[in-house]
Amino acid sequence: MKRHPSTIIFSILVVLLATTLILTTKRTNAKDDIAARMLELFPQVDFNQDGSISDAEQAAASQRILRRYPRADKDGDGVLSNAEKRALLRLASQRKPNQGNPSSDLGKEKATHTNVKYGEHERQVFDLWLADSPRPTPLAIYIHGGGFTSGSKEKLKATELTQLLNSGISVAAINYRYSTIAPLPTPHHDARRALQFIRSKSSEYNIDKDKVATFGGSAGAQICMWLAFSDDMAKPDSADPIERESTRLTCVATAGGQTNNSAEFWRETIGPLVGTDKAIENLMLPFGAEQNPEKIRMAMWGSKTLEEANEIAGRYAAMNIISADDPPLFMSYGSSPNSKPPSNPKQLRGWLIHHVNLGIALKKKTDAIQHESHLKYPGAHCQYDSHLDFMVDKLLTKQ
Repeated sequence: MKRHPSTIIFSILVVLLATTLILTTKRTNAKDDIAARMLELFPQVDFNQDGSISDAEQAAASQRILRRYPRADKDGDGVLSNAEKRALLRLASQRKPNQGNPSSDLGKEKATHTNVKYGEHERQVFDLWLADSPRPTPLAIYIHGGGFTSGSKEKLKATELTQLLNSGISVAAINYRYSTIAPLPTPHHDARRALQFIRSKSSEYNIDKDKVATFGGSAGAQICMWLAFSDDMAKPDSADPIERESTRLTCVATAGGQTNNSAEFWRETIGPLVGTDKAIENLMLPFGAEQNPEKIRMAMWGSKTLEEANEIAGRYAAMNIISADDPPLFMSYGSSPNSKPPSNPKQLRGWLIHHVNLGIALKKKTDAIQHESHLKYPGAHCQYDSHLDFMVDKLLTKQ
């Protein structure tokens, strides 16, 4: 029995409609699956906190992902396809940090080069992780803290390393000589040498020497800011090719950084938090067998008089050397201006010497001279979520 042509056409239309509906449903389900997985792994992309990810939120998250992980865009079209999103989410799932101990270094990727010597002393070494790229990559150099008397390059967090590498940024972590080995500013000068040494090997390491950042906390933050805010310390006519390399940076990120070294600044900025019954000098720890604050300062800076120590220290203070043409700065602090001091005396000292007032003072200076700086602390509005977001943005943005 022959079917009427209109019946055949109707049947074809039904099949086409059903096929379209199935494909649409599959695409919708795929999009929903991606959104659900994205919400599970990155709850922060739920910007309005309604428990779901809208198309607008997913688009915004995709742009952030592209900026942070440009290699996720396999076809280079500037848009993340569903397949590219799924591949990235699988990778993120595999590399999700330990929830019980987010600062754990378990699983830190093996360095491409370990304990590379940039000087003769055993502490003049660095580790280097090279991002996989056919083109020269930006570089972020980690400088550890520890009051200039302790700490090491191993303090670099695995989560920080992974995010930078996934963004296509190579990472170095340096050691430097402690002030107990050689007085300040030896650690600063060691960091300068390490920076210039790595730059001198840029072709070998596939590094873009024009895209270099430093980051670190506390004493490391001080060194980072000195490098960033000093005029170029290259010596073009030096017989040493390493000294001919530039020391200028693209950007700098610090955590809990001390922004000035003068006693007067500390009395004004931190003194009110200490209390009227205590002297600001009591924040200084003994230096070897020395207990006297003035003699400790002289010993740390390798000077014979307090005046000389103060003069040298002033040349290494961010507040004194920053200018409008210096690289952008991101500062983070764990305290807010109104936070209450800890009751534990040991914790109190750490709270005071890393207090946000130190960053607020520098932010006022940078605003006054129209220098780009960003200050993040609990409750503050900041353009960047973290020092990593800041560095990724600055290092990967085309000039």
